Amino acid sequence: MAERRPIESWLTDMDGVLIHEGVPIPGADAFLKKLRESGKPFLVLTNNSIYTPRDLHARLRRMGLDVPVESIWTSALATAQFLDDQRPGGTAYVIGEAGLTTALHDIGYVLTDHEPDYVVLGETRTYSFEAMTKAVRLINDGARFICTNPDETGPSTEGPLPATGAVAALITKATGKSPYFAGKPNPLMMRTGLNAIGAHSETSAMIGDRMDTDVLAGMEAGMQTFLVLTGLTRPEQVENFPYRPSKIVESIADLVDRV
Repeated sequence: MAERRPIESWLTDMDGVLIHEGVPIPGADAFLKKLRESGKPFLVLTNNSIYTPRDLHARLRRMGLDVPVESIWTSALATAQFLDDQRPGGTAYVIGEAGLTTALHDIGYVLTDHEPDYVVLGETRTYSFEAMTKAVRLINDGARFICTNPDETGPSTEGPLPATGAVAALITKATGKSPYFAGKPNPLMMRTGLNAIGAHSETSAMIGDRMDTDVLAGMEAGMQTFLVLTGLTRPEQVENFPYRPSKIVESIADLVDRV
């Protein structure tokens, strides 16, 4: 097998890699500092579409992690980029928070519940049954169904919460229409992110804590992949998957010297 070219750009997941339940993971600050000093392009990725990059920049800064706004890539931005490529200047009925609505406004989309081109489902703190009912009816009337990410549950201090993928399954059951998921593990999110920073997959690496999203998306996008064990995937679970990361490390601290 041909040896991989040196890593010139880095993509990393946020939850489970850099932070865990609102607390920085040891080594995250050193890793980000090394990246900034190296001048290498990098992105911090999240499938969570609730927050804008500016929101996430402020939240991370309060935790002591300095990530520039332009180095944050969310499933909401990937979804907006996809829609802008597919149908510029379109219309959408949106279930989601500011991260998603802002991204769609920024590409010139009109948000409406009157014969929209798309129904776009994202993460929200409170899913409204009324909004889901409207989405079902609009999809039945011909709107195309788009979803920011397929995550079925999300973390909270009390335990798992139903997330976008679970609500998408409800709407699919009611309409018979499956959504197009723009976020991880769709390699589209990785490729649009790489394009945003002018990077190439052959010289890029993806760091994540989940085999089924981070590692899969990075592998399918043609990148080297690093699995950290500070998040959801445990070492004994790796063999359950038909694919493997390029390397498994204990935490982000083990990758500081690789930058």
